[in-house]
Amino acid sequence: MVRKLLEVSPARASIAGRLDTMSELTSGSCIVDIVRLDSKLPVPVRAHVGDAGVDLYSAETVVLEPGQRELVRTGIAIELPFGTVGLINPRSGLAAHNGLSIVNAPGTVDAGYRGEIKVCLINLDPHNSIRIKRGDRIAQMLVQRVEMFTFNEVDSLDDSERGEGGYGSTGGHSTLEES
Repeated sequence: MVRKLLEVSPARASIAGRLDTMSELTSGSCIVDIVRLDSKLPVPVRAHVGDAGVDLYSAETVVLEPGQRELVRTGIAIELPFGTVGLINPRSGLAAHNGLSIVNAPGTVDAGYRGEIKVCLINLDPHNSIRIKRGDRIAQMLVQRVEMFTFNEVDSLDDSERGEGGYGSTGGHSTLEES
């Protein structure tokens, strides 16, 4: 495409050069449009350069009793490009230190969804309640490309080394003996 534009006119060649530079800058990444439904909450960002996910914030204050789950609003809606998916994962520190996790981890945000992103949190601590304040970081979202596939119905499947083995078919958990 760039070569054809170069052959047509210098003005188009200039545009083509800028487009080529932009594609180099954004190679391997995509633009996700976002609407802040709550303007007082920050736009999700990566905590560190190179992090895979962005932090999502709670748009409300909630208290989760032991074993309780709650659908928590994030105050944002996004438009993912076709061929991508948003995956909502627990924040490792909240899971490790507080027992806060996501019921359907990872939560799936399809490219066609335009509503507010919500996170289905659960308190796995058997004894303590967890208070989530408005503005707390509650989850992280990764955006990944997905293979768009279709099913092809057949009468049988090719054999494989694994076959139908699943759910523990490769052996139990080994135990380490104390020395």
